[in-house]
Parts: sequence; structure tokens; C-alpha cells
Amino acid sequence: MSLKAVLLDFNGVIINDEFIHLQLIDEILIAENLQPQKENERQASLGRSDRICFQELLAARGRVAHEGYLTQLLNRKAQRYAEELEKIEKLPLYPGLEDLIFQIRAHHLKVGLVSGAIRPEIELVLNRAQLAAHFQVIVTGDDVLTSKPEPDGYLLAVEQLNQKYPELHLQSAECLVIEDTPAGIAAAKRAQMQVVGVANTYPFHMLQRYCNWTVDYLHDLELERVLEVFSRKDLQPSISEC
Repeated sequence: MSLKAVLLDFNGVIINDEFIHLQLIDEILIAENLQPQKENERQASLGRSDRICFQELLAARGRVAHEGYLTQLLNRKAQRYAEELEKIEKLPLYPGLEDLIFQIRAHHLKVGLVSGAIRPEIELVLNRAQLAAHFQVIVTGDDVLTSKPEPDGYLLAVEQLNQKYPELHLQSAECLVIEDTPAGIAAAKRAQMQVVGVANTYPFHMLQRYCNWTVDYLHDLELERVLEVFSRKDLQPSISEC
């Protein structure tokens, strides 16, 4: 078995913007004359798609969440997200991101992005940061009906990479996922992928229980060591090996 592709989450791995999303969700709920999120709802929303979060938040408040209404709320949030980013002179990208992408591309690995965020928000950041060209596939919350911890987004990324590169013959076990939340980690594991947990959102010790590798920061990830483990057939990487 060899490593052929690296799939990154977006919010909490590429950009440090979770606080913006939580703020905007509350803003929209209040504008709809609904109570803002409780602390447990805020925690539950991390790593999950906006669509599913709004569905559950509205249902918990007795509001019918038909598709047109949900789409309207998501579009409003995307517009406000763009407005908030316009106020920021330098995007809050995580340190080590560009170096990691350079390492991945230097080893001729495919690079994908799998997120529950909607496509306009992702494209806004990637284009502004001049990172869009590095990603061969981008799976967003618009592309799947489910949300992490369901594996559908990661499985779709494999399918799309195989469609784009038929000679790749990519299997889930040949993918490495970089995630920051338990929901995202569970999704990757259910897709039969190896996972690096980066402690951007949750403590190192919490992620360490679930991941094949755990790092404090992206620049701590030693891709060479990961490649060595993948090259050893039938050998599973130990927790926190990086």
C-alpha cells in the first residue's frame, strides 16, 4: 500500500475562522427571532456542515426548515462571511499550511479538500490566498446530503479523483486525511482512511485517542515518516507517531 492522496479539511485546518462562523450563525438566528446557540450546540456544530447545523438548530426551536428557507439562510451567511473577511487585512491561515502543501506536491501526491462549508465560502478564501490551484478536487457541503461524521464527503473525493485521474486507481486506504474535530476524524475513519489530527480546535490529548497521528501544528507533521508507514504493507501507524 502506498500513499497517493492527502485530503484536508477547511475550517480549523486551512483557516482559523470557526469563531466567525459561530458568530454569524448566532447573528442569523437572532435576526430570525430565534435564540442563539447554546454552548452544547456550538460544540456540536464544529466540523459539521452549515446546512445540517441550521436544520438541527431550527428544528430545536420549532421552526420548519424547508429547503428554500435553508438555502436563503446559507446564502445570507455566505454574504456576511465575505463581508467579515473583507475587514481582515491578512487571512487567518494556519502557520505551516503552504509548506505542507509544498511537501505534498513535491512527493507527487494528489491534494483534495473535503469540508461541510459551502462552495462560495471556500472559493473566496482559496482564491484570495492563491491556493486554489493546489487542490485537484474540492468537495463542499453543497455536494453531499449528509455531514461529517458520515463518510460521504471523503468517499466522494476518492470518486472524483478517480474520475479525473483514471490511471490513479485510488482506494480509500491510500488517502491521508488532516482533520481538527472529532466529527471530521470519525468521517475519515468511516471512509477507511488514515488520519492526522491537528490540535487547532481541540486539545492534543483528545485527538490522540482517535487519530493515527496527532500534531500540535501543521508544521510538526513529518510527511516523510507518514510515507514510510504507508509503504510498509499491512502495518498500521501508531498513534502520535509524528
